[in-house]
Amino acid sequence: MYGVLMIDIDSTALTAEDVSLIKQAQVGGVILFARNVADAAQVRALCDDIRYHNADILIGVDQEGGRVARLRNGFTPLPAMGRLGELFHDNPSRALSLAYDCGYLMAAEVLAVGIDLSFAPVLDRDGISQVIGDRSFHHEPQAIIALASQFMRGMKAAGMATTGKHFPGHGAIAPDSHVAEAVDTRSLDEIMNSDMQPFAQTLPLLDALMPAHVIFSQVDNKPAGFSKIWLKDIIREQLNFNGVLFSDDLSMAGAQAAGDVSARVKAAIEAGCDIALVCNDRVAAHEAAEAAQELPYPDQKRIKTMCGQIPIWQGDLESTCQQFDYWQQAKDNVLQTFFPEQTDAQPESQASFQASAHTELKDPTAYK
Repeated sequence: MYGVLMIDIDSTALTAEDVSLIKQAQVGGVILFARNVADAAQVRALCDDIRYHNADILIGVDQEGGRVARLRNGFTPLPAMGRLGELFHDNPSRALSLAYDCGYLMAAEVLAVGIDLSFAPVLDRDGISQVIGDRSFHHEPQAIIALASQFMRGMKAAGMATTGKHFPGHGAIAPDSHVAEAVDTRSLDEIMNSDMQPFAQTLPLLDALMPAHVIFSQVDNKPAGFSKIWLKDIIREQLNFNGVLFSDDLSMAGAQAAGDVSARVKAAIEAGCDIALVCNDRVAAHEAAEAAQELPYPDQKRIKTMCGQIPIWQGDLESTCQQFDYWQQAKDNVLQTFFPEQTDAQPESQASFQASAHTELKDPTAYK
């Protein structure tokens, strides 16, 4: 059975301690970080090994594009979603087409290496947030809705479920909830009529949501991920959303108001989350796994909707991706538009270009 916890692992191969943790009853997911990635073949072997030890497990990653990309060496670079927003101003139809291509390309390459899902897309508005910025498609809700919808259609066409984050919107406050408490003082009406619109209007395409570690003080004194008002009253009842609710990482500073990690996991699950993420803190992961034994298992049918359509490995990334009908065309379209240098490069220089294309700016989610 799929458990309530998603944890991380130490390196590019499983250690005995990793295996012990993965086998614990309430561990239902593993999230991969850059430290877990050497190349495509290694990632696929790692994912296969994880499933050998626990067949009922979701494997996830943050592969948004731009600054936030865990899979780099040998993978096709993706632009920051804000680049699509810039193009949308000048050529909306081309931007929408490329949003689909980006979603398909990302999903195909992530699935090819055995990962079920990327936590994408970011549906936050590009405002004053220190951590969102060009991870967002745009400032205007209607532009986000249009571009994100196409991105998600691309993901789904490749066989990947979608996760909108960070509900109900992280873009309007400056503090970064990875490292500080974040408080939004706006009224519920103001939030619902602006930041929440990209979530509310793309619900038919969303399989999961990830709430923000932000306190919306006029709605509740708890961060959204620990708030029954947000998760049950608003998401489940008002919006009638029946998909998966993932907590954001409970090791983040914005989650510390709920107490120690055991208290955070219990608070997140009791508030309405299906799966709680505990990352970058092995001691906390063990504590969370022990505390989770007292919690009920999540809705198994709901969790299974997040399982990716993972193809048979063909020995290398390109050969495996060729099983996706549209992968080559999507890749060509994205590279020609956003990375024309790579389309002209010789094969031996493409790897170094891919690395540089992925590292233009500091990853704002690399907080530990």
